[in-house]
Order: sequence, then C-alpha cells, then structure tokens
Amino acid sequence: MRKKSKPKSELLGLMNVGQATLKDLHMLGIEKIEQLKAETPDYLYQKLQKITKTKQDPCVWDVFAAIIHEAKTGEKLPWWHWSKIRKKTKHA
Repeated sequence: MRKKSKPKSELLGLMNVGQATLKDLHMLGIEKIEQLKAETPDYLYQKLQKITKTKQDPCVWDVFAAIIHEAKTGEKLPWWHWSKIRKKTKHA
C-alpha cells in the first residue's frame, strides 16, 4: 500500500517560500496566494509572534514583505531586498 503524498501547496511556487515559511503561513491561516494580497508584513509578523509567543527574527518580516509583493504584482524579488526597507522603518 502506497502512502498518499500531501498535495503540494501553491504557496511553494512563490520565490521566497520554503518549508519553514510555509509552516508559518499555515499557522497564520494562509493557504492560498490570493490571501496574501490582503495582508501586510507588519500584521503577519505581529500575528506570528502572538501565535508562537516568540520574538521572530526580523528577516521573517522581510520574507513576508517579499511574498506579499509577489502575490500583488508578480514581481519576484529576494527577501533581502526588503531588509534595507525594514531597516529604514520601525522594523529595524
């Protein structure tokens, strides 16, 4: 008897989503790329910290910014592109 493999998440098609980010997104209730279009990196970052009761690495904000941007525009930018933007704001 063969084990059924889990269906591959469409979120893994985003440039900056790997297994760890996929797990975070699932904790946040996000299963589809379309859902990211209505989100902000600030909101997801803060919500993840509340859910996990853990201070998240600031780079998690960068990943959220990158995947939300890609969901909205289709433009694929590496997560570190957003680090300089975060550092110019209150997210440093």
